[in-house]
Amino acid sequence: MIQTERLFLIPAKLPMLEAIADEDWAALSACLGGVDFAEHWLHFPEAMIWMRDFLREHETDLEWWNYLIIHRQDVRLIGTCGYKGTPSFSGEVEIGYEIAEAYQGRGLATEAARALVENAFREEAVKIITANTLAEKNASNHLLQKIGFQFIEAYIDIEDGTVWEWRLERTALG
Repeated sequence: MIQTERLFLIPAKLPMLEAIADEDWAALSACLGGVDFAEHWLHFPEAMIWMRDFLREHETDLEWWNYLIIHRQDVRLIGTCGYKGTPSFSGEVEIGYEIAEAYQGRGLATEAARALVENAFREEAVKIITANTLAEKNASNHLLQKIGFQFIEAYIDIEDGTVWEWRLERTALG
């Protein structure tokens, strides 16, 4: 688990992902100690199903995948965040995040992303952290700039169309 001032980032273990895939919210709440759920906390359910299927085969990689974001004060699941797999041989890892609309604009996504960055850089092998956003000015790329990411390039993703790639290098942190 990763803790911040206002959040708990709970690694999504296989029983949690099974509950999400089955839309068994009572089971998910029980796995998380009785939390309730913000409306629209999950924007990409298909990604959770993919992760469930992957973790059925690779459960040892849990810390490099998905985290469920719990708002500490409200005791509520408000989104997800995490890494898109283990660091590459060159020391690169990608982050992603999503927050329920009712919790946006409070700096919570920034807090979660910053925690992911700090957690990743605790691993000496991690040299670069990347993130992708829609190819437009939005809150997500503003968040990335705020925590030190630099715009790298626009490219075509087979599934998402044109996206912007952002990068933070360990050396940029001093």
